[in-house]
Amino acid sequence: MKKAIDLAGHKDWTLFLDRDGVINRRIPEGYIQRPEQLEFLPGVLEALAILAPLFMRVIIVTNQQGIGRGLMTSGDLEDIHTSMMEEISRAGGRIDQIYFSPDLNNTGSFTRKPAVGMALKARKDFPDIRFQRSIMAGDTFSDMLFGKRAGMINVLITTDPMEIRVCSGLPNHVFPDLMSFAKSL
Repeated sequence: MKKAIDLAGHKDWTLFLDRDGVINRRIPEGYIQRPEQLEFLPGVLEALAILAPLFMRVIIVTNQQGIGRGLMTSGDLEDIHTSMMEEISRAGGRIDQIYFSPDLNNTGSFTRKPAVGMALKARKDFPDIRFQRSIMAGDTFSDMLFGKRAGMINVLITTDPMEIRVCSGLPNHVFPDLMSFAKSL
């Protein structure tokens, strides 16, 4: 299989990951509001263990408008992320930081994907991040537009033919799941 990106000898790459639909199952028409609701997608924990040593940084960027809608608090989200990161760590993976936007879709927020506010915040916190040496792995048009606007390599994680069509021209690579992506490197 052709390698998606050759990272050999380049320990200065950053991996940006979307959460819902890439790391865990989405709740249809709803939001994960408690740690026990977060269900990892098949192979994700193993994939994150493969990806961790390949990247200088592994960062999650996630829109969480459930907070903006008053369905959960930032504290609830922190509990979910703490539990998620503990499980990822136990499996041999790592997440260096999680950035989230609590803003509603229609607010025009600079922190909400596809705007690049979370990417800029990550680069401010980790000045060694170079977007031209970064990969955005996500499952939606919003994720791909975020990566393109920031100048990253885009990896679309989906098996949905409609999503592939909607994202046409934005992803550099398409994989059915995070494990397939991890194995390609």
